[in-house]
Amino acid sequence: MRAIEITQPGGPEVLQLCERPMPETRAGEVLIRVHAAGINRPDVLQRTGNYPVPPGASDLPGLEVAGEIVGGDIEGSGFAKGDMVCALVQGGGYAEYCAAPAAQCLPIPKGLSAVEAASLPETFFTVWSNVFDRARLSGNETLLVQGGTSGIGVTAIQMATALGHKVYATAGSDDKCRACESLGAVRGINYRSEDFVQVVKEAAGGRGVDVVLDMVGGDYLPRELSSLADDGRIVIIALLGGAKAQVHLGEILRRRLTVTGSTLRPRPVEFKRAIAQKLRENVWPLIESGKIRPVIFKTFPLDAAKDAHALMESSTHVGKIVLEVK
Repeated sequence: MRAIEITQPGGPEVLQLCERPMPETRAGEVLIRVHAAGINRPDVLQRTGNYPVPPGASDLPGLEVAGEIVGGDIEGSGFAKGDMVCALVQGGGYAEYCAAPAAQCLPIPKGLSAVEAASLPETFFTVWSNVFDRARLSGNETLLVQGGTSGIGVTAIQMATALGHKVYATAGSDDKCRACESLGAVRGINYRSEDFVQVVKEAAGGRGVDVVLDMVGGDYLPRELSSLADDGRIVIIALLGGAKAQVHLGEILRRRLTVTGSTLRPRPVEFKRAIAQKLRENVWPLIESGKIRPVIFKTFPLDAAKDAHALMESSTHVGKIVLEVK
């Protein structure tokens, strides 16, 4: 099969088309003929040598795919040969075929193309796991999303809004702020010209927000603590602004604040199975009704993966970048 491999750590140019053996499926895995594969920030980190591949995972990049089940351990999976699915995988998505745990597969939502479906798994699994499971966003609580026009950002804005929550989102330009608002955010905040702490405190009548989804870390963390309401929670999923922060622990104690975080890729299949079930029950109906929609910024053919990564690193996109495998 054709695939894209990382020839050595480096820039986008190290992504090269190659020939690889077809993946072998293990117990509980299905073989997918890939029609499309999503591009995600962890793919870039893996390419630069900053995201080790979990033991037993493919060294090929790609954490989400959509396509047709053509083989593997299908009995008892709930799927059949020929079913069109999207799947969260530990790696190997940038290829014509990919092995995926059946537990991490979901049917392509009605009305969506394979390209649109390929943009879902990584961000939807991540947002549900962190915003709703770890941070426990519920009731009338409010959410602040850092990086509102990223793949994670557009997912978090739409998912939380569709489930009845007010969402605020930061972005790096006025145009991107308006894009956040078009997806459902009550206020886009230009982090280059505005103070997100001041904006969310004023918008919430001085109270602050209940949950912050943080992809920045670094010096954002003490400011995020200030933006929280009492009993608020911050969940950290990336460290684009650095891995170290200095915070006032007394504020955490006094206002009963929670700081947590997680990574998804190394978690076991059973953990991801539970997320898949919750998405199918709670979120897939919202996609099929049009309340949540995939946001595809641009597609590239498989052999132009390096161009897709260059676009990802430019941070000029709004939503997802997807490879089409033909």
